[in-house]
Amino acid sequence: MSNTSADFDAKIHLLSFDIDNTLIDFHTYKSNFKAIWDSYKPNNVLLTYNTGRLIDDVLNLIETGVLPEPDYIISGVGTHIYNFKEGTIVKEFNDILDDGWDLKAVEQIVTNLNHPISEQPIRFQHSYKRSYFFHGASAKLINDVEQHLADANMDVNVVYSQDKYLDILPKFANKGNALNWLLKKLNLNNNEVLVAGDSGNDSAMFSMKHVRGIVVANAHEELYQFTKYREVYHAEQEMGDGIIEGLIYFNILPEDAKVNIDIDHSDEFFIKKELDTIALEDEDEKIALIKEGYKKAIEALKKNITPLGFSACSIEDNVAHGTDENYYSVWARDGAITVIGALPLLHKDEEIHKCARQTLVTLFEHISKNGQIPSNVRIKDNIPDYSGVGGICSIDSGIWVVIAFYEYVNVTKDIKFLRDNISQIKETMRWLGAHDSNNDALLEIPEAGDWTDLFGRSYNILYDEILWYRSNVCFGRMLEMLGEHEQAGEYIRWSQVIKKEILQNFWPSTKQQLFQSVSFAEKQFTLGDTSYLIAQTTPFDFSWRCDILGNILAFLHGTLDSEKAHQTFKFMLGVGVNDPFPVVNVYPVVSPGDPDWRPYYTVNLLNLPNHYHNGGIWPFVGGFWVKFVNKLGYKEMAISELHKLALINKEGINEEWEFTEWAHGTTGKPMGKAYQAWSAAQYISACHDLKIIKN
Repeated sequence: MSNTSADFDAKIHLLSFDIDNTLIDFHTYKSNFKAIWDSYKPNNVLLTYNTGRLIDDVLNLIETGVLPEPDYIISGVGTHIYNFKEGTIVKEFNDILDDGWDLKAVEQIVTNLNHPISEQPIRFQHSYKRSYFFHGASAKLINDVEQHLADANMDVNVVYSQDKYLDILPKFANKGNALNWLLKKLNLNNNEVLVAGDSGNDSAMFSMKHVRGIVVANAHEELYQFTKYREVYHAEQEMGDGIIEGLIYFNILPEDAKVNIDIDHSDEFFIKKELDTIALEDEDEKIALIKEGYKKAIEALKKNITPLGFSACSIEDNVAHGTDENYYSVWARDGAITVIGALPLLHKDEEIHKCARQTLVTLFEHISKNGQIPSNVRIKDNIPDYSGVGGICSIDSGIWVVIAFYEYVNVTKDIKFLRDNISQIKETMRWLGAHDSNNDALLEIPEAGDWTDLFGRSYNILYDEILWYRSNVCFGRMLEMLGEHEQAGEYIRWSQVIKKEILQNFWPSTKQQLFQSVSFAEKQFTLGDTSYLIAQTTPFDFSWRCDILGNILAFLHGTLDSEKAHQTFKFMLGVGVNDPFPVVNVYPVVSPGDPDWRPYYTVNLLNLPNHYHNGGIWPFVGGFWVKFVNKLGYKEMAISELHKLALINKEGINEEWEFTEWAHGTTGKPMGKAYQAWSAAQYISACHDLKIIKN
């Protein structure tokens, strides 16, 4: 994700991170944290583990290469502090824990309680900590435990977490008190500390005044509830990936640290064959054409500058007939995607910057009373249109604008612009959320209600759900910028629910655990496995087609992990979605006689097989494709794909470098309007993503 860090009073000098399900997966020990930390660790930041594990346990994780070497270890839920560099326990800290602590009395009181409490294994126990299992205990039962201890004049600290773990500690022992003690010893202030965790026993760290925090996406509700009013960063990713994301946000790690290094697939035959072919190509020649295309893309983009914002295509270079006149508009979807693509130019070109901002302003000025962003606004008379073909509203238009607004503010840091428009965007988010008519976290989309406006897909559509997930994240980030941390956390948390629903509903598997009562679609899921997110689902059926843009955005926006994205990439590469140029929008195409065929596909001969939205090649999607390949770690392949994208953008109808709207899916011949704004903008964005053009 992008860096959205705010201005803080002091730099971070100490990290205090929980381990299990925060830095590493508790069961598999899987994590990117060690590799990233060892590669990028800053010299002036101390790393501290603050964990429920005992010291020997943590040392074993370090010795076996699961975790990097820290400076300090706070273990046993705040009952020991270990100086890793010196290899010794800090004894002064333990002296303060003895006051009022009677281990045998604690054991006897808990044993006599009439509750289903059982001791955890001996490896989790030590002289300053008694740990138990107490599954599903209510707040009333925990209060009862505390009261029995208090009645026996035991001034202790009771910590309950993850709905099953009960720890009883000395009164001064918890993760926060231990951290506080360490800070005083090191002469550090609270505002120089960054904490991170996933469960209730981490709350003591977050309760310290002026500390900043990271709450990973897999955090338990108990921690969310505790931190909802505090200045914390709610990560989009889980565990170690969420920590890396948060460290980038707080400027402790560079942006480059977000590159996923999970799995190297370059030795696989299929990928290796592709890379071997690319190695024979003349890279200097490719780069030269790419750079020429970059200059031409800026020229094409500037052809779309109007007083109201970016037009969909150059008005001077396209003759419109009938309904084609709506191309002479500022389109919410096209404009937003263009603004996102043009972001690298905002600090370099004032003319493009002003147009990007005006695009958003024009759309904001026409938000309806119920929060709907117009589909487009006519340039000649500034009149909005809220529907598309057949009077159907465009759901994704508003979603794209929310995303683009965040990306724009994130780059420009124009907080006043954000503050001036946030109330309207709140209404837009409510309007969008109302399309989740059955409250299952997914939007229900009418047929032809998104960018494929002459294509028959409906209900839960992958592309729209991915954008819905991303818009919730973006809106949450904007609220963070304004200091509205409670609401921000609610939107980030809801985005995680959306993500889980997407993966459950759009990635069919025969391994699904089905309940007794299942839908028709769930039963059909058990018929096979797929290597990509399917295009759509309804209560009655689903489509096995691969929505190329939806799958690309799923990885770019963090809905898919790198392993699943790699499977998707191999599938899409194998079926040739990037041949002859990147990329077709759907595979396979819909042909007459197919159950998905609609009679209206023959209107203007637009959606015949391999045409337009029915398997046509879309250069703006090609821009996202290049970034998708690059994020997977295949930069050489991404450069090759960008070169192919330059070729199709150069292939004009009337002259070279027309950046046409789309091309025929098999012949690659350019079609549609010339000098399409989003085709040019996403080419620009891809060039910067590959660092062929420096920001």
